[in-house]
Amino acid sequence: MAYRSFEDLEVWKRSCKLAVEVYTVLKDCKEFGLRDQMTRLSISIPSNIAEGAERDTTKEYVRFLHIAKGSAAERRTQIYLAEKIGILPS
Repeated sequence: MAYRSFEDLEVWKRSCKLAVEVYTVLKDCKEFGLRDQMTRLSISIPSNIAEGAERDTTKEYVRFLHIAKGSAAERRTQIYLAEKIGILPS
């Protein structure tokens, strides 16, 4: 299915929603380094999806999707660590 804008992409919508949730959950977190990294990654994911979608070639689009995927893996790792050290509930 073709799309007119990255804003039509379900993955972009869901990653934006998750970024807002991460900000909300971590707003009072005193672990500033982890909080900063997790919130920046959360913004990076939908931002890379959007940037890739606006590029002129499929190759560039795929490159930015890979970057977003890598950021998602990094964020999952940080969520796992935050749960283990008691910053986030399981």
